[in-house]
Amino acid sequence: MRRNQPSPRCSFLQQINEVSFAVNDMLLYLDTHPEDQKALRYFSDISDRRNQLMAEYAEKYGPLTIDNAAVSSENAWKWSQQPFPWEKEGV
Repeated sequence: MRRNQPSPRCSFLQQINEVSFAVNDMLLYLDTHPEDQKALRYFSDISDRRNQLMAEYAEKYGPLTIDNAAVSSENAWKWSQQPFPWEKEGV
């Protein structure tokens, strides 16, 4: 039996979730190890990656946060006209 493949949008969200987890995890680590240069570089890299993914997602599907509203398409700002999360079955 073949499983349904996740949509490109779901795959994109999964990438954002994974890198966001890493960003949050590194923030916690750096709270107790603020002088760890390797961790600081890694945090910078994954933060940049998260920002890139968030901007790309906003451009394609609309912003996930207010921080990315400016990079989304002009129609994405019309929040009330977009479907609510529970109206996006199987997305």
